[in-house]
Formats: sequence, C-alpha cells, structure tokens
Amino acid sequence: MPTPKPQHHWGEPPWRIDFSPAAAPIPERVDFAVVGAGFTGLAAAAWLRTLDAEKSVAVFEAGQIGAGASGRTGGMALAETAAGDLPGLGDALDGFAGILRELRVECDLRLPGAWEIARTKGEERSPIEWNDSGTLRVTGEVPGGTIDPGKLISGLGRAAQGRGAAIFEHARVSAVRWGERPELELTRGDAALGKVSAGKILFATNALSLPMSGLAAGSHPRLTLAIATDPLSDEAMAAIGLGERKPFYTADLPYLWGRACGDNSIVWGAGLVRPPESGDLEAVDVTATEAARLFSAMEQRVQQLHPALRGVRTTHRWGGPILFQESWRPAFARHAASANAIVLGAFAGHGVALSSYLGAWAAEALLGRRELPEWGEPAGDKSANYFL
Repeated sequence: MPTPKPQHHWGEPPWRIDFSPAAAPIPERVDFAVVGAGFTGLAAAAWLRTLDAEKSVAVFEAGQIGAGASGRTGGMALAETAAGDLPGLGDALDGFAGILRELRVECDLRLPGAWEIARTKGEERSPIEWNDSGTLRVTGEVPGGTIDPGKLISGLGRAAQGRGAAIFEHARVSAVRWGERPELELTRGDAALGKVSAGKILFATNALSLPMSGLAAGSHPRLTLAIATDPLSDEAMAAIGLGERKPFYTADLPYLWGRACGDNSIVWGAGLVRPPESGDLEAVDVTATEAARLFSAMEQRVQQLHPALRGVRTTHRWGGPILFQESWRPAFARHAASANAIVLGAFAGHGVALSSYLGAWAAEALLGRRELPEWGEPAGDKSANYFL
C-alpha cells in the first residue's frame, strides 16, 4: 500500500495511507475549488457533494495527500479549540463522529476521554505517576479520544472522490486572480498546469500556505515533533497507567502529550521547531541540528518516566507543520480579497476533530446554508502581493 513520502526531511509517521486519487484532466471551470487535501479540504469536498451533487468540486493539493499536517498529526481528538470553547461552536466531537458515520469513514475512532496531567497534587489515586521535572499525575479529564490519521485521510479521500469530487495531487495553486469568478493558476514544479475558474474557493490552509490564505500576519508556523515506540505488553501498559488507552497532555510545562495505538505502541510528542530565518518551514530537516537534539531529549525523557519504559525503542521520528494564531483561535472567515473565498485553518494542535467538523461547516457556508462564526476573523495580511 502507498505511504506518504517524507516531506523535505520531516521523517515518516507509523500509519499508512492506502488512497491515491484517480487521474483526471484538470477542469477549466468548477463551482467549488478546495485548496489543500488534508482533513479539512477532503471533508469539505465530500460534504459539498453530499449536500449538492449537482455542483462540481475540485481539490488541489501542492504535494501528496497526507504529506502535510493531517498525515503527521499525533491522532489525538479533542472537543474544543486551543482557545477553549467558542460561541456557537457546538459539540465538535459528536459532530465529527456524525460526519464520519455519514461519509462511512472508518478510522478507529475511540472517544474514551482525555487526561490532563500536571505536576501538582492531582487525583488521590492517579493512574499516571511519572517522573518528569516533578511527578506527573492526572488532574482532570476532558472529552476526547483517538483516531488513526492514515485511515482518516484515506477514508475522507475515498468519500470525496466517491461522491464525485476530483482530487489533484502535485497541483500547487501558485496565484489567484481575483474577480467575480476567481481564477487559480496551477503549477507542478516549474511547469504550468493551467488555470481554473472557480465560483467559490475554500483555502483549507496550513503553515505552508500563509501568503496565499492571507494569514501571514499574526500567525506562527512551527514544526511539532513526535516519536512512536515499540508496542508494550498489556502488563506494561497497565503499569504506566495507560491501560484505559486514554490520550493525555500536560496542563503545565515542560509540555508532553501522547496516546496509545491499537498495537500498544505509544506516540509521544513534545517540542516545537521554528522555521529558519527565511521563514520556509519546508527547509527544516528533523535529522539535523535543533530537531535532532529535541528528539534525543524526548526519547531520554520518555525512558525516564517510569521503570516499565526504560530501554523502550523508538521506531519512528517525524515532524508535522502546525499553525498558531496569536489569539489561539482557528481562522474561519471570508478571505480578505473576496467574499467568494473562505479561509479555514490554524487549529493550533486541535485539528483532528475540528478540521472535519469545521470543514463540513465551511461547505454549508459556501452553499449559502450557514453563516460563518463571529470568532473566526484572522489578523490577515492585506498588503501581500499575491492579490493579483
């Protein structure tokens, strides 16, 4: 089965993607163009075709499906945004589960809750007691769970294509000419692929498309790091407190998050890598300098958490792009250049459930069936030279 190829030395996660879009000619006109084939873009495309099968939908992905943030997430699903609950957000986890049922996507979704852990007194009988700059214990529980990112990407891709959306890999939107019908210019490497006239556009953005989406101001792109370890025995899982298979994250610093996979391997995450002075996050090499140092420190840290983890072997090291706004809220608003375009992204690590949930909301907004939230206006960069 095909797997996502390393994105500029970002390493490979342990999950597999077994969907590749069917070859098709690039259309000259579409009703809806979706820029980005991650969780957000694929869910939106599938939902658009579910709600109105008469409208044409095309998804344009600069690289391969799964090579960006969605295929490199740790797979922990949380209910709220990084800024907490927001007015009108609703139950994102329940909505996410409903979308998966409607689209018939199987991604090993489990919603047992998620633990907040911290270096305070914690629960009287905390299942977790780890040595990590103090003693980490469970201090609370929030709604949450886990998914298999490879299966979610694959399932959403099949759902979108099966409902009639066209998906194009290695089709970078290099420029947009704004007008009554925006025109997207597509390239592959140095070669022009053509131009597509779109009735409306969804920028399912990430940390690699800030100028195009208008999020260059007030946003902070980073590469978040994660490792996966060998599977543990059931006895070892119980000993370290993960027998219930609940994901976890620290509510204080130094930060640590993680979750158990179906085979008892564990994904651990910590650390953020800044882009170089050029601002090009794709130039980061996780095998060199800062990232390599952070990986080594994380591995030592994990082995020292509990005696059952001493000597546990790391099987995968990888990084994935993550985007923060200064407000910590997602960007979900009309594009600064046109009311015919919507920008959605900057989930700040909370995108597993939110991306599909808000992607479906964006589809409804593009069809004129729902208003956008009041809290989604990005800072934007209204002076950028891509407004052609």
